[in-house]
Amino acid sequence: MNYKIEGAIRRNRKNFIIFAILWIFIAIVFVSPFSYSTHMASLEGDFKLDVFIETFGPSLGNPLGCLGNLAQDGAIGDYFSTLIIVTIIYSVFFFIGFVRSAPKNEYSDIEHGSSDWSQRGEQYQILSKNKGIILAEDNYLPVDKRGNVNVLVVGRIRFW
Repeated sequence: MNYKIEGAIRRNRKNFIIFAILWIFIAIVFVSPFSYSTHMASLEGDFKLDVFIETFGPSLGNPLGCLGNLAQDGAIGDYFSTLIIVTIIYSVFFFIGFVRSAPKNEYSDIEHGSSDWSQRGEQYQILSKNKGIILAEDNYLPVDKRGNVNVLVVGRIRFW
């Protein structure tokens, strides 16, 4: 199970920053006008939809001023409660995307035919680091080598 978490983190490193920036954008641009409009629409006790619609349009055009209005009117608690609800919904979608991006098995995204069969440069007694027939990354079979230079390629060719 550990390989799934590590694989998902490795695949989503760049996306973590994008998701954080998107959350900040949503918190400022959408949540503040929404919470200010709901606060203004429910000032008299019951929710008035026409006041909400009249307030939401201009508030959406000036979200930073809307944050200032929330602080002036003492409705910052409404903002934070709406922000918590939006954050929970956003976190659920983020978690679903994170789980779906986890590798299906332990060998996903691993190079098949890698040079992990030897350690500490043992392969360079037989192979070359620089030129020859490509076997794997940084492993070449030299063509000027004495002896057997036959190569067995195991795999398949895919035509799409």
